[in-house]
Amino acid sequence: MGEWLPGNQKKSAEHAGKGHRERLRQRLLSGGAEALADYELLEFLLFSAIRQGDTKPLAKSLIAHFGSLSAVLAANPRALQQVKGLGEASAAALHAVNLAAKRMARGAVQDKPVLGSWQALLDYLAIDMAHLNHERVRVLYLNTQNRLILDHLLGEGSIDEAAIHPREIIRKAFDIGATALILVHNHPSGSPEPSRADIAITSRIAEAGRLLGVTVHDHIIIGRQGNVSLRAKGLI
Repeated sequence: MGEWLPGNQKKSAEHAGKGHRERLRQRLLSGGAEALADYELLEFLLFSAIRQGDTKPLAKSLIAHFGSLSAVLAANPRALQQVKGLGEASAAALHAVNLAAKRMARGAVQDKPVLGSWQALLDYLAIDMAHLNHERVRVLYLNTQNRLILDHLLGEGSIDEAAIHPREIIRKAFDIGATALILVHNHPSGSPEPSRADIAITSRIAEAGRLLGVTVHDHIIIGRQGNVSLRAKGLI
């Protein structure tokens, strides 16, 4: 049970809580992008599921547990509920924010030339992959205008070079009428620096593409510490 308070003290505490929420709301509406600290923004998001009470301790506990605001929002709802004080409704509210962010980022990429919307593409990939604790390999297939026609999940889990077959990747391009592609995968370790295996498999796929007329524009590696383009490093 929570701590019992006399009637007047309870009303005073509720009034103080409402005042805090109102102040946060006004700062959010009148300030810029940095109007609220990360834990304060998380506090505000929790208001929708936790109607009364101080959400600051819970917000700070979530950030301490997962490491950052972005990691909290990217966390699986079941993992969120392992943090004391956060129930199903709160986990659903935070998960909805994550889904909305993904769809906003995807909308900035869809129906536009990918090479001309490069930062939007990186944002889209980072939101989806930067905080995964397992590997995910994707192939972004493009048409002759370099517009995205298929975001293909090639593999998930523990991915090694033997699981990625260049011929199958290029054959898929022919099947859907793609003329170019971008390889993408994440490093759960956090560092996006390419391994020897990353470089080797990229070279094999790029060579297969050259022989069959499919351009491999890039191989992007996503990590919590940023991203790396193999083309920018001169490795394609």
